[in-house]
Amino acid sequence: MTVDIRVIRAGQMYRYYLRETVVGDGRRPARTPLRAAQEQAGVPAGRWIGRGLAALGLAPGEEVNEAQLRNLFGERGRHPYADRIEADRLAQGASPAEAYRAGALGRRVTVTGVDFVFRPQPSIYLLWAFGNEETRLVIEAAHERAIGRVLEWIEDEVAVIRYGTDGIYRVRPPGGLVAARFRHYEARSGRPLLHDHVLLSVKGQRLDGRWGSIHTTVLHENTVAASALYNELVAAEVCEELGLATEPRTVTPGRRPVMEIAGTPHELIRWTAWRSDQIAACLAELEHEYVTAVDDDGEPRFLPVVSERARAKLNQIAARKTRPPKKGKARSLAQLRADWKASAIRTSGVPADVITSLLEYARAAAAAIRARVAAVVDVALAAVDVTATVFVMNNGGRFHRRHLLAEARRHLALVLRGRRRDPGLDDQVVAAAISAHCVDISEPTTVRGLEAGYRLYTARWALSDLPARRRPPAAPDPERRSSPDSGEPPAPRPPGQDAGEWEIHRVPLQYDRAVLAGAVVREQLRTTAATAVRGRAYDVVAHQQAAMPEQLLAPEPADPEHDQEPKTGTGEAIDMTALRALRASRTDVEALDFTADRLRQLQEKFAKAGDAARARARADRSGPVRADAPQAHSSQELGPHQGREAGL
Repeated sequence: MTVDIRVIRAGQMYRYYLRETVVGDGRRPARTPLRAAQEQAGVPAGRWIGRGLAALGLAPGEEVNEAQLRNLFGERGRHPYADRIEADRLAQGASPAEAYRAGALGRRVTVTGVDFVFRPQPSIYLLWAFGNEETRLVIEAAHERAIGRVLEWIEDEVAVIRYGTDGIYRVRPPGGLVAARFRHYEARSGRPLLHDHVLLSVKGQRLDGRWGSIHTTVLHENTVAASALYNELVAAEVCEELGLATEPRTVTPGRRPVMEIAGTPHELIRWTAWRSDQIAACLAELEHEYVTAVDDDGEPRFLPVVSERARAKLNQIAARKTRPPKKGKARSLAQLRADWKASAIRTSGVPADVITSLLEYARAAAAAIRARVAAVVDVALAAVDVTATVFVMNNGGRFHRRHLLAEARRHLALVLRGRRRDPGLDDQVVAAAISAHCVDISEPTTVRGLEAGYRLYTARWALSDLPARRRPPAAPDPERRSSPDSGEPPAPRPPGQDAGEWEIHRVPLQYDRAVLAGAVVREQLRTTAATAVRGRAYDVVAHQQAAMPEQLLAPEPADPEHDQEPKTGTGEAIDMTALRALRASRTDVEALDFTADRLRQLQEKFAKAGDAARARARADRSGPVRADAPQAHSSQELGPHQGREAGL
């Protein structure tokens, strides 16, 4: 995720933020004023944002001072001008207790806020770091507007104030929320990392004018959906303003691909991942300790395989163990950009002309993508894909609306390739998924269970209809050696070997199975009910181009009226030679461990889809619907999703 969340508590944690975070993750000298410390650290001053500022006498964009931070986040949720309010009341003859209550915002709380960290994808902040001044300003403006849009969504759709006995009543803060934004330019490793810390206060005003506290659990639950929205917004604005496009790339085999700016060298992105390499090396050691740990009786303490949940916990431990110290001498942004470019030219392995002309390379790649890929959004097809993915990736197939919303935003980012979409399209996909493919299984025993956001759903399909999930192997028998073909994992190797030689057995990630499930469901619906429900013809190939990298698209024939069938197969929808080459490079989502059998299956499916598409095209010359057309988001006949099928 590109949006992280952390709780802020009054006391030691607040002092940590005031001492380090607000000054660029540096070390604030003792008895140094906040603004002077920020200037020494080379970071801009914090700014107030949010629609709730007017109720506190603050203005959007106003500079954040230390007294305001201390009152709102350090003094258990007091008014930012509590000192002035208390002094005025004392001057009017009020008692100290009355004056203190006048500066309070409702009840005193221990959790005073949450810290949202917003950062764009690596390819975006690489353009920010290596581009000219105009490029930098465009990316920073897109970054700020995306943060503002996400905060508005949180105010309107997510945040709730609890009140009454045990917080039984919940209401949206009608006046909005209050947050302080602090910008940082670099990571602990010294590499470029544009990111903002948004300290969101939990205090909100109800309709009756009384102040209450935002339910922080709701904020945690919707962080994934907020991250997906931020990614989509910032990438779309950067691509539209600079003439770029996005493409899916695999970071970790078996996990969900990320959308990066097309044309950005993978080696350059790896250059920014110095911390990731350290964490990965430490994680391998921790995983080996996990599978080989025994108790006093010599019995295994944990499972002989690393589950996905255990891997996430171990990854957090590895990140803490390898965390570098705070940065040293502060440098200006101009000096940082010059040093980053020199370091990348020297150590990344990317040619200097590519780094200095990174924007031009990205624009050339975007022109090739936009010339060949039509961004077509089919709400019905997206609903199938979203439901199948969420159904498989949530244990037991039980999920809430927020899970569908996050996946819908990811799907739209994959299909649109950096193009802007109509507002509310993600909600349309979610509504179609719930109405057509989900069953409400809620059995609410509380008022909370009756809320729309907490209705519990599952898919209409049975698990038996989907590909079976591989079960983790059983514990190995020390008295018997498993043969290579037995399907059982061998016993862990002794810890005297290098980390690269350890054979650590992990539970397969769920995303691969989710992609396969979506393909199966789409094919079932297309061959059964979809044809009877929908009467208009549908060009499968034209629709699915939007979700495929340009390397996989078959070249268009020179003469469409007398096109020759390719030798590799009748009506083949993609270039299998390019697919095999992409498998060797392993730089995109379609490069996920293809076997020869899977390649043949894909080739047969795409050949059939191409034949059917050509037959329908001859009967209906209406052509594909594009994203900028009036009917761009209308429901059409379901077809197999090539881009996701290629990830089997």
